[in-house]
Amino acid sequence: MAITTTELLDRPRSSSASGPATAYAVMLGLLVVAALASVLIGSRLVPPTAILEAGPDRTVVEVRAVRTAMGVLAGVALGLAGACMQGLTRNPLADPGILGVNSGAALAIVLGIAYLGAGSMTTFVLLGLLGAAIASLAVHAIAGIGRDGATPAKLTVAGAAFAAAASSWTIAVQLVDQTALDIMRRWQVGSIGGRPWDVVVSLAPVFLVGALLAIGLSRTLNALALGEDMAKGLGRHTTRDRVLVGLAIVLLAGTATAAAGPIAFVGLIVPHLVRTRTGSDHRHLLPLSAGYGAVLVLAADTVGRVVLPPSEVQVGIMTAVVGVPFFLLLVRRGRMGL
Repeated sequence: MAITTTELLDRPRSSSASGPATAYAVMLGLLVVAALASVLIGSRLVPPTAILEAGPDRTVVEVRAVRTAMGVLAGVALGLAGACMQGLTRNPLADPGILGVNSGAALAIVLGIAYLGAGSMTTFVLLGLLGAAIASLAVHAIAGIGRDGATPAKLTVAGAAFAAAASSWTIAVQLVDQTALDIMRRWQVGSIGGRPWDVVVSLAPVFLVGALLAIGLSRTLNALALGEDMAKGLGRHTTRDRVLVGLAIVLLAGTATAAAGPIAFVGLIVPHLVRTRTGSDHRHLLPLSAGYGAVLVLAADTVGRVVLPPSEVQVGIMTAVVGVPFFLLLVRRGRMGL
């Protein structure tokens, strides 16, 4: 019996994938628990009744609710961006942080602060998107040099080199500009706290456009995962497809970095964990990566509030604490997709 293009694209990529329905149910349950914990747990514990009733704890709940909303947006964006990047490059180590996208966004923002007088969140987002786009193009251009083109190994090396260079330039600008240093000091470690509701509301449409674009490209990523020649044989315009996926990554990673700082490893860890439950079918991988990305960011932020009282450990540091061992485990197991 002949296999149609639709059947081939929709076929699961892993025979070990377990039921997606269970993964969705677990994700929703964990997301509710993580959101409630984010609102109720901190330097001051708040009873659950404070969510619905007026009282002295109401102000604390409202402040933490904004932080929780920002955490959900950032987690969704980073989880989706990581899954899209891994699918686009066919590299299981691809991540907005590892491939230099976050560093490019950070460099653009610090240059804007130092030389353009940038200070508003709107300007930060625009600069972050520009920096993320330039970083993506630069890394792919560098990795594409040579006969083999942009292989997963070359993308990882080029991304690491670009990230190191961009981070060095970011530090250099801060050393000669006190204003940039003061503004960047807290932002650069990654934090979802201190953002007012108007920032969350203004950024939500950008996150939504990026998320809808990414999820809408699930079948495209399934085709690209088959390889360049196979995708073209199925009638895909691979150059256009790569541009659209790249646009989704820039929208998601650039906006998340501008809003919350360069939070690393979320885009690396989450898609891997999702694949162990559902396989590599992007129809399920993308929405589940979005949900579990939000769970990870909220959980890391909540733990960071209580792990070293009375101080607070920023979410970017907490995700790195989890992410570095996970990264080393992937390398040791040889799951680099080279």
